[in-house]
Amino acid sequence: MTAPPARPRSLHTRTILVLAMRNLSRQARRTMLTAAVMVLGGALLIFSFAIGDGSHENWIDSGIRTSSGHVTVEQPQFRVSRKLEDRLTSAQRGEAERALAMPDIAPLVVAVSSRLRIGGLASSAAGARPAQILAVDPVAEARFSTLDDQVVEGRYLEPDDRLAAFIGVGLASSLELRIGSRLVVQAQDTENEIAAQLLRVVGIFRNGVPEVDQTVVHIPLQVAGEWLGSDEDVTNVGVVLQGSEAVGPVTRHLETTLAEPITRGEVRVMGWREANPALAAAIAIDDFGNYLVFGILFLIIAFGIVNAVLMSVLHRHREFGVLQALGLTPGQTGAIVLVEGLTLTAVSGFVGVSLGLVATWYFLGDGLDMSALVGEDMTFSGVVIDPVIVPLFRAVRIAQVVTFIVAIGAVASIYPALRAARIDIAEAMKFER
Repeated sequence: MTAPPARPRSLHTRTILVLAMRNLSRQARRTMLTAAVMVLGGALLIFSFAIGDGSHENWIDSGIRTSSGHVTVEQPQFRVSRKLEDRLTSAQRGEAERALAMPDIAPLVVAVSSRLRIGGLASSAAGARPAQILAVDPVAEARFSTLDDQVVEGRYLEPDDRLAAFIGVGLASSLELRIGSRLVVQAQDTENEIAAQLLRVVGIFRNGVPEVDQTVVHIPLQVAGEWLGSDEDVTNVGVVLQGSEAVGPVTRHLETTLAEPITRGEVRVMGWREANPALAAAIAIDDFGNYLVFGILFLIIAFGIVNAVLMSVLHRHREFGVLQALGLTPGQTGAIVLVEGLTLTAVSGFVGVSLGLVATWYFLGDGLDMSALVGEDMTFSGVVIDPVIVPLFRAVRIAQVVTFIVAIGAVASIYPALRAARIDIAEAMKFER
C-alpha cells in the first residue's frame, strides 16, 4: 500500500495564512481594540521621536554656534592649554579651509569661521574684568554665529572696522560702557609679553547666558594679528554643517585631507561631541529618559497583545483540536496564532507610523512654539535654545519604530503560540472551553 503524496509546503503556508486572517476578521471587535492601542502607541512614538530629534538638533545647533562648530580643526594642545602658542599657522588654516571648499564636501558646509580665541583682561575707567577675546572675520562669523542677531544696541563688526569691539551687556554694564566708549584689552602676545590694545565699542549684544554676556568680546581678526603678532594664524577653524548627521563624513574627509599634519601632531579634527562633552552628555541623558518612557509604554502594549491573543487561544481549544485531528501539526497550529499576532502588529504598526508622520507634519510642520511654557530665553547645558522646535523626521527612526513594534508583537505572540501548539487533541475534543 503506497503512502498518500505529501502536500506541498506552499499549501500548508496558505492554509495557515487563511486561518489566521479568518480568525482576526471573526473577532473583529477584539482585533480593532487591540489594533487601536497599537496604532495610538506607534503614532505617539513617531511624534515623540520627531519632536525629540528636532529639539536635540536645535540644542546642537545653538550649542555649536556659540562654541566651535559641528566640526573644529585646532592644534592638539590648545583644548587644554588655551595658550596663543598652541595655534594653527596660516598655512594649516589655509589647508583646512581648502579641504572644506572641495566639491565633494562643500554642499554639507553652511559656514566656516577661522577664529583666534584668547583669554585676557578688559578694562575701562570703571574697572577691569576677565574677558574671552574672540578675533574673527566679521563676514564669516556672521554666517557662523548668532551673536550678530542678538544686538541690543549699535551693530555687529564690519569688514572695514578698525579697533572695534562687540561686547555683551554684562561686560558693558560692569565696565560702564556704551556705544562709542573706549576700553583696553590686555593679553599675552606671541613673544609671551603682556600687550594692550585700545578699542572702541561699536555694538552690544544680549545672548542670555551670563558667562557669554559678561566675558565675550569680538574684535576683527586683522586687529588681533597686529596687536598680538599672530598675523593670520588662528586657534581653530570652526565648521557649521547642514545637520549633525554630516559630522561623520566631514570629519573623515578632513582627517584624510589633513593626514600629514595630523600624523605630525600639529592638527586635530574633532566633532561636536568631543569638543562639547557637556552638551553631548545632556542629550544622551535626555535620550535615555525618552527610551525609558517608551519602553514602559510598549511594555504595557505588549501585555495587551498577550492578553488579546491568549484569550483567543483559550476560547479556541476545540477548534485547534479539530485542526490537528484533520492533519495540522502542533507547530502549524502554533504558527497560526503567531501569524495572527504578527499580522495584527505589523498592520497596526504601519498605520500608527503613517498616522504619526502625517499628523506631526500637518499640525507641527512649521514648529512647536514652547515659549509660552519656557519663556523666550530657554537655556540648556549653558546654551540659549530657540523655543520653536521643528520636528525632524529621519528614515532610521521610522525603521527603528517599525522594527520595535513588530519585535514587541512577535515576543508577545510567542507564549500564546506555544500554548496553542501544546493543546491535547483528545482533551480539546471532549467539550468546548
